[in-house]
Amino acid sequence: MTGVPEFGADFRARFADLVAWRRDVRRFRTDPVPEDALRDCLALACLSPSVGNSQPWRFVRVSQSARRAAVAASFSRCNESAAVGYDDERAVAYRRLKLAGLREAPVHLAVFCDEATAAGHGLGRATMPEMLRYSVVTAIHTFWLAARAHGLGVGWVSILCPEEVTGVLDVPAAWRLVAYLCVGYPAEEHADPELVRHGWQARETRTAMLER
Repeated sequence: MTGVPEFGADFRARFADLVAWRRDVRRFRTDPVPEDALRDCLALACLSPSVGNSQPWRFVRVSQSARRAAVAASFSRCNESAAVGYDDERAVAYRRLKLAGLREAPVHLAVFCDEATAAGHGLGRATMPEMLRYSVVTAIHTFWLAARAHGLGVGWVSILCPEEVTGVLDVPAAWRLVAYLCVGYPAEEHADPELVRHGWQARETRTAMLER
């Protein structure tokens, strides 16, 4: 980079479109994801801010069918458990929702936080150790936006048992699961969130900032 870039009005408008069209995708086409696009998105994710420059994110690509099936089984168990926790009408509405694209998405990424990393030398974590995991979330969000810019969709599957997934993927003991992502080309394109479109929860209107 030879100079400080300028981000003009046109760029800001396009960036606003990117943020607005970032969706939690559950309905995927099965077309393969180009490797160069996936690598580009991961490279941008690794430019994300992190506490003390610790860069604690660890991306694991889940390709083995047996491991994918075990993750899907964990989802099924947790999803059923969640459904029975709702009262009658809400339980019916819950069961109608499609909450994961685990079967269709061509790429599965498990994203972990390495809580034993020496990088960053502990800076900024003594009083708020959770900042390590928050740093991983920033990388996930950067990846999400980068994927959208490539025409890809990302779905964050949280209806899982973290301990089960961690065991299935056989990662180091100090790694903690933060996200399980499905990645692929969306089967549908919508500006509104699926949960809004299917009547689960409307968007809430709130002021961007409080004054004190």
